[in-house]
Amino acid sequence: MSGTPVDAPVPSATAVTASEPAEDRVAAFSAFRQRMNQRILDEPNQVVRRFFALDTQTYQPGALDLKTKELLGLVASLVLRCDDCISYHVAECVDAGVRRDEMFEAFSVGLVVGGSIVIPHLRRAVDFLDRIEREGTQAGEGAPHDHG
Repeated sequence: MSGTPVDAPVPSATAVTASEPAEDRVAAFSAFRQRMNQRILDEPNQVVRRFFALDTQTYQPGALDLKTKELLGLVASLVLRCDDCISYHVAECVDAGVRRDEMFEAFSVGLVVGGSIVIPHLRRAVDFLDRIEREGTQAGEGAPHDHG
């Protein structure tokens, strides 16, 4: 039997490779997310469209400002261990003006609530943040909160 073992992990859109340039990972993540969101929304499914609209509306400023909502999204994503969601919210937090020290406080909350199983996701979150800061690139460019 050849090929990939059945239980081999499927690489995520945010999988890290040591030789991958920082801007490539950030740009690739953003391009894939935007392309696939459009592909999904092109389908005539009202449930999916309504859910995406609800997601967009949820992150609009209200009693809580955008920074707070994005930090909440980041913590929830850490606890749920969704790497794509974490990368998205890291970028959105940067776009919303969240400082690095604020981001690390949010990381701390996610780690305490989620436990040590969050640590690998925390590593990838910090790597993604470092790449954004180093290259000055944004994964969240475009419409504000466009269906994380």
